[in-house]
Amino acid sequence: MLESNHFNIVFWYMIKKERILLVNKFYYPRGGDCMVTLNLEKLLKSKGHDVATFSMQHSQNIESQYSPYFPNEISFSGNIKNKVNAAKRIFGIDTIKTKFNQLLFDFQPDIVHLHNIHSYLSPIVAKQAKAYGCKVFWTMHDYKLLCPASACLNKNQICQQCLSDKKQVVINRCLKNSLTASLLGYIESIYWSKEKLEQWIEAFICPSQFMADMMIKGGYSPNKIKTRCNFIEKEKIDFIKQNFSNERSNHYCFIGRISQEKGIKTLLEIADNLPYKLIIAGNGPLLETLKKEYASEKITFTGHLSTQEVADLLGKAKASIIPSEWYENNPLSIIESLCMGTPVIGSRIGGIPELITENNGILFEPFDKEELRKSIIELFENKKFDYEQISQTAITQFSEENYYTHLCNIYRQSI
Repeated sequence: MLESNHFNIVFWYMIKKERILLVNKFYYPRGGDCMVTLNLEKLLKSKGHDVATFSMQHSQNIESQYSPYFPNEISFSGNIKNKVNAAKRIFGIDTIKTKFNQLLFDFQPDIVHLHNIHSYLSPIVAKQAKAYGCKVFWTMHDYKLLCPASACLNKNQICQQCLSDKKQVVINRCLKNSLTASLLGYIESIYWSKEKLEQWIEAFICPSQFMADMMIKGGYSPNKIKTRCNFIEKEKIDFIKQNFSNERSNHYCFIGRISQEKGIKTLLEIADNLPYKLIIAGNGPLLETLKKEYASEKITFTGHLSTQEVADLLGKAKASIIPSEWYENNPLSIIESLCMGTPVIGSRIGGIPELITENNGILFEPFDKEELRKSIIELFENKKFDYEQISQTAITQFSEENYYTHLCNIYRQSI
């Protein structure tokens, strides 16, 4: 009788389209986590699911029928009142609880899928969703559950000290080089401990095996860890198929945040002494400084580009380059480049090596300027790539269908 009941429940879940509530701190295309959340919303709706969203109020948010449920915007800068309100949000002791409870009651989700929720939202939503009877899943976009500063960096150097001792964030003042901010980050990590989170979360979905391994190294149960790579949306794949070309210009490009951990300074030091044209696309704290120092006929800084402009740049490039000097998780920039058929020169760090093979790019050791220089020369002078094959392989690997099938398996394995 018990086996029969279990079979009936499983069959019901197989034919039922779950009601899914997606939670991310912003509801506009601000960063990779936001893009993944927005694209997942469209994908789930296209598959017949009822989908609701929960984010923080923000002037740039996309219009949503669920925005009345969003808690007010907070800021960690400004006067003491702002900072107190932000601290309350971290621990879930402001209006976020009542707002989220109301959405749970009104929408009645089967599944709550968390994305980037720290600071501007709060892990309190995981506890509330679990108490309401939902299955709760959490996609890991950064290392916040392992490192209170999120990036596993200490003064721009790779660091794993907090995996075993969270007090290191205070000792090293890893958050804004501030004792107060670092102490708050430490208290937050202790308050929202892995023991609590594992009670509420069915599975932590890691976009890379590297992230999964780090979660296990940080003490999370292997039984709670699932791995699923990010995907590229159908509209973008359709555009790629319509505009794909084997014709390539004699340039390579960097597309991303212009900041220290992205390895941009290391790249520019090398590129300045090579004969190949490099195009740098993106904004960031180092943009103006590096533009003054390195802009030339060989090195062009474009600033922010639209989605269309990025696709045009990638589709014509000889290669894209990801010289990161931190633990990249599952960079959408690599996925998009490969779908365009454009090979990638990437650092052998974090989740990057999981995406790059000898058939679609070249790996080099991070921080190693000479190996980076040789890799760029190798690509331009000796390497021959099948751009069309790179594109076809990537489009299949990172398709919506592939992602959706695996995601549903993760959802339904929790029954």
